[in-house]
Amino acid sequence: MTKDWDIIITNKSNLLSIDFGEIWRYRDLLAMYVKRDIVTFYKQTILGPLWFVIQPLFTTIMFMFVFGGIAGISTDGIPQAVFYLAGLVCWNYFQDCLSKCSDTFNANQAIFGKVYFPRLVVPLSIVISNLIKMAIQFALFLVVYIYYFASGIDFQINAALLLVPVLIVMLGCLGLGFGMIISSMTTKYRDLRFLITFGVQLWMYATPVIYPLSVMKETYPKYIWVLVANPLTAILETFKYAFTGVGEFNWFYLGYSFIFTITILIVGIIIFNRVQRNFMDVI
Repeated sequence: MTKDWDIIITNKSNLLSIDFGEIWRYRDLLAMYVKRDIVTFYKQTILGPLWFVIQPLFTTIMFMFVFGGIAGISTDGIPQAVFYLAGLVCWNYFQDCLSKCSDTFNANQAIFGKVYFPRLVVPLSIVISNLIKMAIQFALFLVVYIYYFASGIDFQINAALLLVPVLIVMLGCLGLGFGMIISSMTTKYRDLRFLITFGVQLWMYATPVIYPLSVMKETYPKYIWVLVANPLTAILETFKYAFTGVGEFNWFYLGYSFIFTITILIVGIIIFNRVQRNFMDVI
């Protein structure tokens, strides 16, 4: 007498393989994780989802006071609020994806050891839930943008706006790729978790969030290659250029960022698939 099993769990040898069909079968679990990530963020808080708006708003005000006022860093003629918000919307999404994905194995080791489901569901849920948060912050950016546009600021809107969805996907994939790599490494090297927060903060200053790329070209032309090598540089510069017409829009830089994103995502998937097989024995 033979039995027809609904699910067959096998140890696949292809480290790059992703069973999208299996992930689709667990779409309810994915939706539950997305809901959990959003609800737990503002559970038992007074202001609730307003924190999604308050954080970038007050950070922008601080940047305007410190970097725009005291330091006098140029924003290439763009209103400071628009410039800083544009950078923060992109940066916050990448940072949240990276930071939370990098703790996938450690934060879920209890459930991973008891129940089977595609482990990739967890980091994917983080990227999707943070996308909702980014949508709220992007709406804030549009409100500020429209205010200045109505006030007479001549923003040179251009066809690069069509690339904005691609830029957002690239940010999510970068955060997912780096997050899976770091999460896989921290199962064996726990002290790497302490370097994540510090490293991400340093990374922000190596990304044109609070300054335009043109300023660095004028001030430190010999070291501009360091910023260009940063895959986030072209993404943020293109995002700002799309809405304002000011910024470094270079197809070569953007192509490099795209290839880098695909590469880091593939590497992340390979390492993640390898570690998920025996990480319970290590952790």
